[in-house]
Amino acid sequence: MLPKNTPAMPVGNELAKALLIDTTTGVGHSVMYNPEELKLDQGNVFAEVGIPGLDAPPVQYVRGKPRVLTMELFFDTYEIPADVREHTEPIVRLLDKRQQTHAPPVLLFLFGRMQFRCVLVEAGQRFTLFVRDGTPVRSTMTVRLQEYVEARIEIKQGVFFGSPTVSAVVNAVGDAVVSGPSTVHVTVAGDTLSGLAAAYLGDAGRWRQIAEANQVEDPTHLPPGRSLVIPGGRP
Repeated sequence: MLPKNTPAMPVGNELAKALLIDTTTGVGHSVMYNPEELKLDQGNVFAEVGIPGLDAPPVQYVRGKPRVLTMELFFDTYEIPADVREHTEPIVRLLDKRQQTHAPPVLLFLFGRMQFRCVLVEAGQRFTLFVRDGTPVRSTMTVRLQEYVEARIEIKQGVFFGSPTVSAVVNAVGDAVVSGPSTVHVTVAGDTLSGLAAAYLGDAGRWRQIAEANQVEDPTHLPPGRSLVIPGGRP
């Protein structure tokens, strides 16, 4: 993460190099040239609650978005000379799944006093210089890193199991729900089925799917604290 009140660390005369560390193996991948700029995006997700007769629909906070760090990395091996892919491919391979976890590794991006725990979601290469035999010797790589937040829940068959209450709800609705991608939403004051359908399914009109999956008897009343299985995803 990017700590706000990190104490100052001693810095020598040597320029700090940006580094991507694979936290699974401890191997660090340094960049050839530091990025000229870093772009950090963050935000929230809100759902529109469709209420007939209003000029504008009220919005309801759903969740925060993960922070995304984007940068361009420059590689040049013309003077060596060598294939520039020898330097870019180790970073691209951070997209590959690991055999032990069946997922790409969690990374730590370090740049001076900056620390960002993340996963690599995109690595686009643009080759701009070649030697006579066609070997690329210059590349600009666009790297997109997404913040990694550890989830302290068990994931099973696409459904999040976080408490005995949630597990009981999922068991109650049966195999028809857990056979596809699903999640569980714990209601808060002001939640509506149409609002949840808009947030999770992308269509407020699909509120009946949530009502049927959870055997909601009164769709107009959702008491806070109720766990609802949200079947399916965006069409």
